Amino acid sequence: MDKYKPHFWEAIVQTSKKLGAGLAAAIAFYTCLPVPLSWTLEFRGIARFAPAVGLGVGALLALFDALLHLLDMPILTRTVLIVGIWIAITGGLHLDGAMDTADGLAVQDPQRRLEVMADSRTGAFGTMAAIAIILLKTAALNDLDSSRAIALMAAATWGRWGQLVAIARYPYLKATGKGAFHKESMHSPWDLLPGLAIAIALSVIQGSVGGGDWSLAIGMASAGSAIAILTGAWFNQQLGGHTGDTYGAVVEWTEALLLCVLAGF
Repeated sequence: MDKYKPHFWEAIVQTSKKLGAGLAAAIAFYTCLPVPLSWTLEFRGIARFAPAVGLGVGALLALFDALLHLLDMPILTRTVLIVGIWIAITGGLHLDGAMDTADGLAVQDPQRRLEVMADSRTGAFGTMAAIAIILLKTAALNDLDSSRAIALMAAATWGRWGQLVAIARYPYLKATGKGAFHKESMHSPWDLLPGLAIAIALSVIQGSVGGGDWSLAIGMASAGSAIAILTGAWFNQQLGGHTGDTYGAVVEWTEALLLCVLAGF
């Protein structure tokens, strides 16, 4: 048996390097966080790491929120800053997609929707969508006087899991684009499971250490999964598929709507 040990550990090391390269590439692609130039980046299949990146983004936001709370900053001001930092960390990548998607859906002619979405200029409907998303996040987070940290992590994780579902489940409508290589690298529904496990683990943590409030934990998992799935399904129904812009829209609307549901609890 000893002769197999070197091969076993070599396989473990290679797998770890591959996972690390994929996660580093996902951080570089989905956020504005600095990634050392010496790191190896593997962009193929990075969508699988999106929920983990979302968890990290949510954790960073929760840390900033805790620091601002220690400084006795009023909750509304703190919330506005957190939403602003949220946009800054992602570079507005998903929000830009939500704006372009809104402009495209506003066009009555279905044949012109993708053309409008590809236009770099933002229209009135895109602006209104961005305002609505930002206001919903701000209002809902402001109403969460407790469990804010877990809510931030859950929203960012479920939003990116919803994007993963849209990539795996629905056709991609463009021959090229930022989202094309995501679709090409998704081959199995099993790719959805790690992100789902992360999102559900947050609910388990909430129920276990969050004062035993299992109603919030169950509501978080149920609402998060339902909103993530239904948002992607709705965009697919409107357009007959997805693009990189609609992937971003799924993230933003899932985050905003889930925060609203959690505020209701």
